[in-house]
This record gives sequence, C-alpha cells and structure tokens, in this order.
Amino acid sequence: MSGLKRTVFWTGVVALCAWVLVPIWLIALGAFGGRTGVFRWPKSLWPGDASFAALQTFLAVEGVWPAMVNSIVAALTCMALSIGLGAPAGYALARFSFRGQNAYRLLILLTRAFPLAILALPLTVAFIRIGLYDTAFGVGLVHTALALPFAALVSASLFQAIPRELEEAAWVFGCSRWQAFRKVVLPLALPGIAAAAIFAFVISWNEVFAASVLSVKNRTLTAYLLTVLAESPLHFRFAGGFLLILPSLAFIFAVRKYLFAMWGIANR
Repeated sequence: MSGLKRTVFWTGVVALCAWVLVPIWLIALGAFGGRTGVFRWPKSLWPGDASFAALQTFLAVEGVWPAMVNSIVAALTCMALSIGLGAPAGYALARFSFRGQNAYRLLILLTRAFPLAILALPLTVAFIRIGLYDTAFGVGLVHTALALPFAALVSASLFQAIPRELEEAAWVFGCSRWQAFRKVVLPLALPGIAAAAIFAFVISWNEVFAASVLSVKNRTLTAYLLTVLAESPLHFRFAGGFLLILPSLAFIFAVRKYLFAMWGIANR
C-alpha cells in the first residue's frame, strides 16, 4: 500500500506540474520560435532558431508600455484594497461573534453572483458621473470587488487557525489589542495574506471584460491586446501572451516563501 500511495502521489504531482507548465512552455515556443515555431510539430524542448524578434516587435507597438503601466496600477490598487479591506473583515469573522455572522459570510460570497456583463452599463454610467471612467484606478476598484470576497474568507480561515491564546498571552504581558495583532497574529498570518495578495494581483492582471468596458484610451494590457492582436499573426499573439504572464510569474516567485509557509498555518 505504501508503494501504491507513493505512485499515486507522484503521479498527481507530475500531472499538476504538466497542467501548469505545459501551456507556458507552448506559449514560450510560439513567442521565441517565430512563425515556423508556432506550426512546427512535433514540438521541441527549445526552438533551435530561437529569436527575440517577435517580442521586440510587440514591445515596439505604440501603446503597449502605457497599457502595461495601467495594468500594474490597476493590479496594485486591487491588491492593496483587497488586503486592506479583506484582512480586517476576516479578523472580525474569526475573532468576534455577532448576530448574522453566517449571513454575512454568505453575503460576501454573493457579491460574486452578479455577472460583470449585467453590471457593465450601470458601472459605466456611475464612473462617468464621478470621474473614474477610463482610469486605471477605476478599473482597479472593479477588480477589487472581484477579489475582495476571496481575500476576506481566506483571511478569516487563517485567523481562525491561529490560537486565540497567543493574543491573550500578549494582553497579559501588557500589549493592547492592536499591539497583539501587529506583533503576534499578523506575522503568523502573513503567508496566507501574501497568498490572497497574489490572487488579487493575478485576477486584476488577467481580467479583460471590465477593463475593456470601463476604459477607452487608458486601457490595461489585456484589453489593449484584445484590440491590437485581433488581426495579428499568431506568433505575435504568443509573444503578447508570454509577456502577459511574466509579471504574474515574477510576483509569485518573489513571495514563494510565504506560500510555502502558509501550509503550516492552514494545517494546524
């Protein structure tokens, strides 16, 4: 049985890695292999005639860099607001008992029940009236509404996994509630908060519908690519897709130690 469990475990690991890495590998082949690399079969591990020509041509297209800056601004806005609002909400759900607590959790999830297609027109009218239409900050606010439920519920689960006795011990030694949270609870919950931040960043970076509806000139990179690359050759589309996934991969790699540490807290 131990051999069977080991085989099933490693089979699952290989399948999961293939599920994540094979699409990235195929996009990289198309981005660096040029026109011939896109249609070559069977695929090689690395194209023999690798070239940065497609990437350089894509980066030279007018409007790509401003669109990338808009995507970064929207993603950072979404990440900051999601954590800034979601972490306190999660702490309240984990540490305080109040009437309607379960209904409040349900209402948090129900915010994802409304499709953006239905809300597009009211959001557009509202943003035009308050001056947030066609701005990266306005797009970031909409993305915050998408990521905030996840951030709040993940934070609540993390704070529930941290023993309350640690806070009570800090109170005994003279810490206020805020000091106990900042010095004891927050360092332990930081891995999970980092995971929620990654999710908020990635969901904002990859979102295209709201960004296309709520912006015209100041588009994010995904909305800009949807417009510019619609009639482009296939290898240029792969180049745009490869550049689109690079910031997410770099961000995840930068906070990977927090992700690994999260498992120790969540399994307590």
